[in-house]
Amino acid sequence: MIERANTGSTAPAGAHTPSTTRAIRMIDNQVESSDLFSLGREIVIAHGDDKYRLRLTSQNKLILTK
Repeated sequence: MIERANTGSTAPAGAHTPSTTRAIRMIDNQVESSDLFSLGREIVIAHGDDKYRLRLTSQNKLILTK
């Protein structure tokens, strides 16, 4: 299991989101999207100095943007 602290917010500007810690199951190199999106419909992925947003659409598709 991987445990990560959620210190960033994907909430709109001005909204308050409490920091949480949660466990995400990883089997080999696979995680379930339902585990990633259990707190909302968007997550932020930090990759080096860049940040990417992974969003779950209303049609249950994934969109990754920089």
